Amino acid sequence: MTVTHSTFTLERTYAATPARVFDAWADPGAKARWYGGETHELDFRTGGREVTTGTAPNGTKLEAASTYHDIVPDERIVYSTTLTGGDTLATISTTTIELLPDGDGTRLVLTEQGTFLDGAEEPAWREQGTGDWLDKLGEELK
Repeated sequence: MTVTHSTFTLERTYAATPARVFDAWADPGAKARWYGGETHELDFRTGGREVTTGTAPNGTKLEAASTYHDIVPDERIVYSTTLTGGDTLATISTTTIELLPDGDGTRLVLTEQGTFLDGAEEPAWREQGTGDWLDKLGEELK
């Protein structure tokens, strides 16, 4: 039984206002388009939940379940997530999204602190996947 702790920060600059970036996060239809998953449910409010399901390459059913703890419109989003594969808890994480004005656009700063259990997921995989969906968010904003 192993436990790995990891923290990473990713930054993206988008040619959209902080309000538009925030809206792409808060709108269930928009979020489902860029975030992905086989199913996606979003209750975007403090105390609200987001649940996304999918299938791993080995056929294991995956579920990411998040709870929103702090939402400041157009500025900040803080949530915690559990990722399970089948009946096995793989990770627990806390993520902070900061939306900072940058000229006519927005600099998004995402910081994630994760606990990775028993090698079910690796920190590098999470960082890569998170970067991929931030790139998809950029496509959504075009």
